[in-house]
Amino acid sequence: MVVDALIVFAHGSRRAEANEAVERVAAIAAEKGGFAVWRAAFLELAEPTLTTTVKALATEGVTRIVVAPYFLVMGIHLTQDLPRLMAEAQKETPGVELVSTPPLDGHPALADILSERARTAIAE
Repeated sequence: MVVDALIVFAHGSRRAEANEAVERVAAIAAEKGGFAVWRAAFLELAEPTLTTTVKALATEGVTRIVVAPYFLVMGIHLTQDLPRLMAEAQKETPGVELVSTPPLDGHPALADILSERARTAIAE
């Protein structure tokens, strides 16, 4: 039986509030996406790491993980770091399928959000 999980993968911050914000977004994304199992994972400056999270989910019986990068564009972290980290995690958990989504850039909702924030700033 395939058991799916969602990992929202973010940069990480020294500020706990920033990392907690990522966890809140991950919880909402998981609920909206129908993922009963989810986690946030971080590239640096915060825990848990992607590999640690994948290994933990594997011990919980998860067999497929969608990694959703919480990054705007395909910079170095997504073109180099994420593929390397996913390969490392895959080596540690060969029975788990890992797939990743594109970054947030290019999604039409981003322009809507920016225009809404701009209109709100003018209205205030």
